[in-house]
Amino acid sequence: MILVLRALGVGDLATGVPALRALRAAHPGRELVLAAPRWLAPLVGLVGGIDRLLPIDGLGSLPRAGPAPDLAVNLHGRGPRSHRVLAATRPRRLLAFANPAAGHTDGPQWREDEHEVDRWCRLLAWYDIPADRSDLALRRPAPDRVPTGATVVHPGSKIPAKRWPARRFAALARELTDRGHRVVVTGSAEERELAGQVAYHAGLPPQAVLAGRTDLGDLAALVAHARLVVSGDTGVAHLATGYGTASVVLFGPVPPARWGPPPDRPRHRVLWGGDGGHRHPADGQPRDWPANDGVSTNLMLAAVGVDEVLAAVDDVERAVRVSGAVTA
Repeated sequence: MILVLRALGVGDLATGVPALRALRAAHPGRELVLAAPRWLAPLVGLVGGIDRLLPIDGLGSLPRAGPAPDLAVNLHGRGPRSHRVLAATRPRRLLAFANPAAGHTDGPQWREDEHEVDRWCRLLAWYDIPADRSDLALRRPAPDRVPTGATVVHPGSKIPAKRWPARRFAALARELTDRGHRVVVTGSAEERELAGQVAYHAGLPPQAVLAGRTDLGDLAALVAHARLVVSGDTGVAHLATGYGTASVVLFGPVPPARWGPPPDRPRHRVLWGGDGGHRHPADGQPRDWPANDGVSTNLMLAAVGVDEVLAAVDDVERAVRVSGAVTA
């Protein structure tokens, strides 16, 4: 058995897909078990090649998965805690970044500024397991319970500093609607109020608010069959990359060089104010929200204006028309 630890979120799982596929290809005859949160199960099924999900909540003790694994792979972090969680299963071999504090001196050195996809591909390459960083495509689910051809506006994030101001999302959604887009607003159950505010000030009907009404499988299907996704640096953006759905992703404070989509794919555009070249335009938004929408938006992200996002939307939709068939 191969036991892989990646007990994180949607974007983390999506960026680990090339490494997971590399492990599957290197060990085709062994059971591949992924230790991850139970709620990720719908997305785990869309990765392919994973035989079993071993539910884990954070970095608590792993439930017994049967005999000690032949191979344990830390795709979770640099350690030492994640190393110790896997070491407790007594694997015959542990693949992980070097961490003397965890008693693991094998493996490459951790690089703080490395892209998340490249990080795990490089780890496996150290152990002579080749991985293709471009192998990010996810299986496309049937859109049984979600609309197709919608434009997904996703204003939320678990990290408040990664939220573009809600009043700008509303202005964007209103303009996209005027251009003929069928806009829906997504988010978690905790973000339903935020999504409702965006929809209300955009002039959208209540049924356009899907926040809290879709599970992860529904969200994946929605993105897979969407016309466009506009979001911050969060899991929905990674789903758009995995499905080749046109997307505009608003970055800050973490630069796109760490978590952004592949730069050679014209269907995906990233915007951030980290180069100092953006200014906050007078955008004519409704003024009945606080200036910062009640959250501490990162200043680099707040520098991105609505007009810039609309221009990026034009760019990716032009790329879709040129490329024709969907490609990730």
